[in-house]
Amino acid sequence: MAYKILKKEMLNPTVFLMEVEAPLIARKAEPGQFIILRIDEHGERVPFTVADFDREKGSVTIIVQIVGKTTKDLAQLEAGETLLDFAGPLGQPTPLEGKRKVAVIGGGLGTAIAYPQAKKLHELGADVTVITGFRSKELIILEDECRKIANKLIVATDDGSNGNQGFVTDMLKNEIEAGEKFDEVIAIGPLIMMKFVCKLTEQYNIPTMVSMNPVMIDGTGMCGGCRVIVGGETKFACVDGPDFDGHKIDWDSAMKRGRMFKSYEDRSCAEGHCRIGRTNRAEV
Repeated sequence: MAYKILKKEMLNPTVFLMEVEAPLIARKAEPGQFIILRIDEHGERVPFTVADFDREKGSVTIIVQIVGKTTKDLAQLEAGETLLDFAGPLGQPTPLEGKRKVAVIGGGLGTAIAYPQAKKLHELGADVTVITGFRSKELIILEDECRKIANKLIVATDDGSNGNQGFVTDMLKNEIEAGEKFDEVIAIGPLIMMKFVCKLTEQYNIPTMVSMNPVMIDGTGMCGGCRVIVGGETKFACVDGPDFDGHKIDWDSAMKRGRMFKSYEDRSCAEGHCRIGRTNRAEV
């Protein structure tokens, strides 16, 4: 079965949106879950968070940053073309019921993961403050979409090029010190960003959930590549998460694992193809 690309849109020079026809996944997907796709029979398996879904239309939207071989190949596809595999929904949905006042924080591409969670909270009647951070104005994504579902939207840039300079931690601290009482903070983005959000919220005893997105291969917990240490226990992000209590994450080990495969990723890009799944051992 092939999965048809219904829409392709560049959001900034390195990030694009892709809407894919996948009615069975759209029927069951919830915020926080992800899919794993393969472009063709020679492609590697790559996970992407479900950024949005349309149950009536039968489509699932992913948002992709061009960083490696597969994402570069994916960026070459256009509406009307197809993907070989598009499996999901995988992972546990984010527990959002019963929240009254929540700060949802997205760092860079993490905004694409934070958006569906903020949207669902809005639909559930929660008071939602959305804080997003980017390096510069040119990299901002989903600002209009977030504005529609946020009671308050704060967009910051490292260089101040959008008129609001600072990090997401600065913006969150300003809100807390101004008297905002959040039931929970949801932080999604680079590991270092989530770590420092958690260090801040610990000072104010605010429960904080983070989305862990380590290397995944099969999405079923069998390969063990997505191990994270939570509260001193080993968890698998693909089946136990990807959302966890941020105050229990072993951030040092998570960041160390996040750097483990960089040399392999660089080599894959240089060689121009992925070797996962090849049967000819002489090629390896």
